[in-house]
Amino acid sequence: MYRGIRCRERIPLKPTSANLKRAEQHRSAILHAIATNSFDYAATFPESKNAAKFAGQPGDVRTVESYLDAWLDRQKKQLKASTYNGYRKIVVGYLVPWFGTLKLSALQKKDVRDKLEPLEASNKTLANIQSVLRAALTEAADIDQLIETNPMAGWSYSKVEPPKETDDIDPFTRDEQLAILKAADGQGKNLIQFAFWTGMRTSELVALDWKDVDFIRAVVRVSKAMTQHATSVETTKTVAGRREIKLLGGALEALQNQKQYTYLAGQEIFQNPQTGERWAGDQPIRKTLWQWVVKKAGVRYRYPYQTRHTYASMMLSAGEHPMWVAKQMGHRDWTMIARRYGRWMPDADAQAGSRAEALYGTHQLPVLQNSMDKH
Repeated sequence: MYRGIRCRERIPLKPTSANLKRAEQHRSAILHAIATNSFDYAATFPESKNAAKFAGQPGDVRTVESYLDAWLDRQKKQLKASTYNGYRKIVVGYLVPWFGTLKLSALQKKDVRDKLEPLEASNKTLANIQSVLRAALTEAADIDQLIETNPMAGWSYSKVEPPKETDDIDPFTRDEQLAILKAADGQGKNLIQFAFWTGMRTSELVALDWKDVDFIRAVVRVSKAMTQHATSVETTKTVAGRREIKLLGGALEALQNQKQYTYLAGQEIFQNPQTGERWAGDQPIRKTLWQWVVKKAGVRYRYPYQTRHTYASMMLSAGEHPMWVAKQMGHRDWTMIARRYGRWMPDADAQAGSRAEALYGTHQLPVLQNSMDKH
C-alpha cells in the first residue's frame, strides 16, 4: 500500500524459490522506505504507469534522454538541416551521456556546471551546448509543463579566456589569388574566381541557378543556400542574406567562362566536375578541389571561406563604402563590417579629417568668434 492505494508491480524474474525470496526482501525494503518517508516510486519502478500517479510533476518520471529525443524530433520539422544537425550532435555527444538517466525535474544548474567546468572547450562551444539545453528545457517548462521552471533560465557558465592573439580573418593577397587561379582550370577555376569577386558564402554559391543571374543589370540574386547536411536547397540564414550582389568584372568573367559547361541546362551554375551534378556543400569543394589547387599554387593553406574575407578586404582597401560592402555580403548593417574588417578601412581616404579641420580648425576660431559677436 502506498498513499492509500494498493500497487502491484511485475519484476522480470522467474518464479523460483530463490527469486521469490528476493522479491520478498525487495518488498520489505520498499515498505521500510514508505514508513520512513524516503520511498521514490519513479526511481524504484521507472517504467511503471503507477509512478505518474504519485509524481509531484510529470518531469519526475520523464528522463532527460527521453525528453531530448522527442524534442529533437520536433526540431527536425522546424529547423534547417545544418542547424538541426548541430543540435543533434550536442544532444548525442554531450547532453545524453551527461544527463540522460536523470529525471527531467532533477536536473539543476550545478549538474550542468559540474560537466562544463572540466571540459576542454572554448566559451563558444560551452555557450552552444547550453543554448541547446536551455531551449529544450524552456519547452519542457512553458509548453509541455513537465517541470515548474527552467533551471537554465537567466544563467550560463563560461570560463575566463585569454584574449585571442589573432582572429580568423586571413585574406589572400593579389599575388596569391593570381597563383591560385593559374593553378586551377575549368569549372573549378570559375567557381573560385566567382567566390573571390562576390564574397558569397559557399552554401550560397552551390545553390545558385542561372535564373538568379541578371546579365543586363549585372547582378545576381541570392535567396537560397545549400549546406552540407541539407537534402535540398533552403532559404538563406537571415533576411539580410536575401540580396542582390553587383557583379564586378572578375565575377562576370567567371560566369561567361562557366556558360560553356552548364548554361544550356538552365539549372545550377556550378557543378562538381567529377559528378556532373550540383556541389553537395563546402566539404566536397574543400576536399576534391580547393586543397589540391592551393597546394599546386604553392600558397599557404587557408580554408575556402577566406575567399569571402578576401573580397571584404579588397573592397574596403579600395575605399568602397562599408554600408555597400555590408549589403553585398548580406549583413544587416555595417557594424559587422567595421568590427571584423576595420583594419582595412583607415587608409581608404587619404584626405580623411581634412574637411572638418578646414571648417573647424583652430585657425578659423577668430573668424567664427567675430561672426558670433556680430549676431
